Amino acid sequence: MKASTATSLPASQRIAALDMVRGFALLGILIMNMPGFGTSFFAEADGSHLWPGRVDQIAEAVRDMLFSGKFNSMFSLLFGIGFTLQFARMQLADPQHATTIYLRRLLVLGVIGLLHAAIFWTGDVLHIYAGLGLLLVLGLRRVSDRTLGVLAVVCLLYPAISGALRLVLMTPDVTAARVALGQAFEASNNAAYGHGSFWDAAREHMHEFAFFYADPWSLWGTLGFWVQMALTMLLGVLAGRHCVAQRLPELLPQVRRWHVWMLVLGLAFGALFTVIFEMQRTPGPTPLKLVGGVAYWLSRLAMMLFYVLTIVRLAQRPEWARRFAPIAAAGRMPLTNYLMQTALCTTLFYGWGFGLWGKVGPAAGFVLSLAIFFLVQVPWSLWWLRHHDQGPLERLWSRLTYGKAGPAPATVAASKA
Repeated sequence: MKASTATSLPASQRIAALDMVRGFALLGILIMNMPGFGTSFFAEADGSHLWPGRVDQIAEAVRDMLFSGKFNSMFSLLFGIGFTLQFARMQLADPQHATTIYLRRLLVLGVIGLLHAAIFWTGDVLHIYAGLGLLLVLGLRRVSDRTLGVLAVVCLLYPAISGALRLVLMTPDVTAARVALGQAFEASNNAAYGHGSFWDAAREHMHEFAFFYADPWSLWGTLGFWVQMALTMLLGVLAGRHCVAQRLPELLPQVRRWHVWMLVLGLAFGALFTVIFEMQRTPGPTPLKLVGGVAYWLSRLAMMLFYVLTIVRLAQRPEWARRFAPIAAAGRMPLTNYLMQTALCTTLFYGWGFGLWGKVGPAAGFVLSLAIFFLVQVPWSLWWLRHHDQGPLERLWSRLTYGKAGPAPATVAASKA
């Protein structure tokens, strides 16, 4: 394998709009992950409201309508775009070893994600990106655009098919057993995360993570999340193949048309699923919940695209590009900032830290998310990038992928696109 001294693509040569989108994705992910840092994933298993206050309930509804699923989808879209750009340039730099190098890159990401999920926070998404990346490298990168489009449509149909099966298979007895299991997990989460030591929390994360993949009913739900991520990753691969990020100026007329439609559809479907799930809080599947599940998926996709199109349209204007530059700095260090969010929030909420577990509702959690991102992560990213060309964990990821010699120049450029 040809190698050279490790360098990083200069900021002036990066696709600035992608860094901006990554930065906003980090903010949205933090907003949506905040409840999972401070309360159990299994809270409200019986359909009750954990936060009875009116302000908190409004904040929760707005958060779910405007943020839920939109920003991890944004990251998976970017992952698909990045994969296409990176792998193409790796093939140019070293065609004989490109597949091996990228597989090693995914292996490192997968190990980081599994350690994150099993020890530090069960809500990790990195291992999912790594798993889906393996599918891209080992098979889907060779298929046609038409095949990718068909697979995306199949993913889009998944909630209707899954919801219909649940109506048939999930009996009242099964529902009651799942509620009881959820309440037991909520109690053990509260003890381990709210009052336990670091090692108590780590053991609980391992138990929880194993449950999500070993229990058949939970695995069904986990599969749904994988399919959600796969849908937008496939769209990202298609966008990468057609160089959409590089052709933004010429595509602006189409972007404007899509922009309005995505907002209308996103808000309409978002309002629909929010109302349905609030009306039908009693556990168990119903035909109306099936409609709500489909509406959630459509809202998730449409609102995500609306946010992306908003950012890329504004990024074409110099004044907005300057305003977004600090957020883009955070987006240049996505792995570091994503894992930093876990470090900061578990320290704030867990019993071995400041012990805020169960004490921060949706409204305060939203404010806390903004504070962490804009007062900690953005300034820290700006400071770090004044002195370094990569984030600390991005550099570690590169070293573990390429070794001490570092990647060939074209590969480095790909990894930073």
